[in-house]
Amino acid sequence: MAESIPSPSAASAVTRGSFLAAIFLMATSAIGPGFITQTATFTAKLGSAFAFAILASILIDFVVQLNIWRITALTRRNASDTANAAIPGAGYFLAVLILVGGLAFNVGNIAGAGLGLNAMFGLDPKIGGAASALLAIGIFLSRRAGLLLDRAIIGLGILMIAMTLVVAFTTNPPVGEALRQTFMPDVIDFATITTIVGGTVGGYITYSGAHRLLDKGLVGEENLAAVTRASLTGIAVTGVMRFVLFLAILGVVASGVTLDLSSQAANPAAQAFAAALGDWGMRIFGVVLWAAAITSVIGAAYTSVSFLTVFTRLDDRTRSIATVIFICFSLLVYIAMGTAPAAILVFVGGFNGLILPIGLSIFTYVGFARPDLMGGHRYNRPLLIASAIVCALTWYMGWKSVGAIFAFLGM
Repeated sequence: MAESIPSPSAASAVTRGSFLAAIFLMATSAIGPGFITQTATFTAKLGSAFAFAILASILIDFVVQLNIWRITALTRRNASDTANAAIPGAGYFLAVLILVGGLAFNVGNIAGAGLGLNAMFGLDPKIGGAASALLAIGIFLSRRAGLLLDRAIIGLGILMIAMTLVVAFTTNPPVGEALRQTFMPDVIDFATITTIVGGTVGGYITYSGAHRLLDKGLVGEENLAAVTRASLTGIAVTGVMRFVLFLAILGVVASGVTLDLSSQAANPAAQAFAAALGDWGMRIFGVVLWAAAITSVIGAAYTSVSFLTVFTRLDDRTRSIATVIFICFSLLVYIAMGTAPAAILVFVGGFNGLILPIGLSIFTYVGFARPDLMGGHRYNRPLLIASAIVCALTWYMGWKSVGAIFAFLGM
């Protein structure tokens, strides 16, 4: 029997679905439980001035994601293979950093899932974290793992954004003051910016969408324009979500509510949602946090394991098994740790912010000096200059804030 060939319209729909899945994988990875907890913590500390840190994170995000997605598409290699081809051994080093950072993130993601189910149902956070990890494992073990992964990421991402919009409209935040301090902040805190950048584009998050497109075969110069549009769309989605979440919590803080940041068990984001809508607010917070967490568990595991291919080639089945092992190990570390979940979630963002400039430096070098790895393509110079500036900035921010980031573990 002759093999059926999909019609152009069907093929186009599949391609659009693949780009949409990559957009949401990047966006939901960037809007994880760490960012939610960090936003509540820093909004309580800085008030409207935190808007500047969010703007800085979005601008850095634009430059980082746009360059990583485009260069990955042109090289037709995952990040670690590109790094090894550019600088022998660099890919192994980058892979180890991403795996360690991804593990740290995933411990925080599982913690966030546990906190979400605790807010929704009063379930013990460690039991909730274990149940959520098992759900993620079930998705990867499914024979239709790819389809389930894409649909779960998109559906939960839309749910999370919708729920947060409800709270933002309810709290009536001081939008004018927030806009002013977005561009003229009263306070600039490098540790805060590095932590937020790390939590939204650091570590594995930088490569999540790019590697998903690579797995779908949407690479090469012929797909460059579509990859660029998808990257910009994903960043726009995350940017809107970040400001909406910030405004939701700012409205609570501006109304005179004091969020408790001193207790080891403090959960400032939950306090803000509860102050806005009472018991229903706590339930909505639980849904938002759990959706953010479970999508980030999936994204962190999927992307981190994709870096293992630099050490050995993995078929689809072996890769799924490796992903399951990664999630199980993350769960065991979370259960064994005594650190409060909220403290973990703030720390891992900063930790991955310290990893970010290393990978970005390698990709910036590839863009400037290795057109041979990109099929002879002469990469866009203005984008490369912006990448070099952001690279220097993230190195500086990391150097200035490394001590403060590790101090978050003592919150």
